[in-house]
Amino acid sequence: MDVRRRVSKLSTMSRRTPLAVAVAAALITTLAACAPEETPEATPSGSAAASCTKDSLRTETAGKLTVATDDPAYEPWVVGNKPESGEGFEAAVAYAVAEKLGFAKSDVAWTRVTFNNAIAPGPKAFDFDVNQFSITPERQQAVDFSSPYYLVRQTVIALKSSKIANAKSVAELKSAKLGAQVGTTSFQAVSELIKPTNQPQVYNSNDDAKKALENGQIDGLVVDLPTAFYITGAELTDGKIVGQLPQVGTPETFGLLLDKGSPLTRCVSDAVDELRSGGQLAELEKKWLADTAGAPELS
Repeated sequence: MDVRRRVSKLSTMSRRTPLAVAVAAALITTLAACAPEETPEATPSGSAAASCTKDSLRTETAGKLTVATDDPAYEPWVVGNKPESGEGFEAAVAYAVAEKLGFAKSDVAWTRVTFNNAIAPGPKAFDFDVNQFSITPERQQAVDFSSPYYLVRQTVIALKSSKIANAKSVAELKSAKLGAQVGTTSFQAVSELIKPTNQPQVYNSNDDAKKALENGQIDGLVVDLPTAFYITGAELTDGKIVGQLPQVGTPETFGLLLDKGSPLTRCVSDAVDELRSGGQLAELEKKWLADTAGAPELS
């Protein structure tokens, strides 16, 4: 299930909420989606080489790096719909990749492309697009993806009045009544990671689970982080993100999108890999998703 598609239609009001609607740097060898039907695989990347220097890269405009994103671009991915500011997780990632490729901030030119147009087959008028694109085999038939820059985390949300609203650790969740959608990594996180003493409740959809949370039938709901931002910012007037869970199962992943067969794919993947292994991606997640967007890590 593609979290980007689930959250892309946020209302204008909810998307402007700065913190609520604002996600384990790790080496990745296999990529898959959060739900069983997706088993994505990123375009392989090689080692850095002289061909990845700024002067040798065949970019859309010589000496410039053209980066695309949606319009509007929402928080916490882009702050204030101004990617050129570098504020927000994905805006910051784009500039970090540009720097690895040898481009100064002034060398980066932003353009706006809708999500559906970006994933459609055909030539692209950008070098890469950053817009919460889940890597899937189906999409890889039409476009290239870089190595993943983000592994989607499972997250606990609750009402502010819930007994677990201020929980700081997984251990504090064990006595809670928790729910999740059937057949998802979210439910796997409940049953295998939290292991609550109460039988976890299973729902056919996140909408059903959200109603159970509103009605007090469960203390907390486990969803992926982008969905958590949406539910707490747009659908629950008194909802909050309790925290992100440690990684479990095979996560859904986001990758930078490039034209199919782009000569930049390997170099962009190399840059992302270096950011991951160097810890910069983890630092950006902490800054823009955990600290700024109010999605702390549960110990």
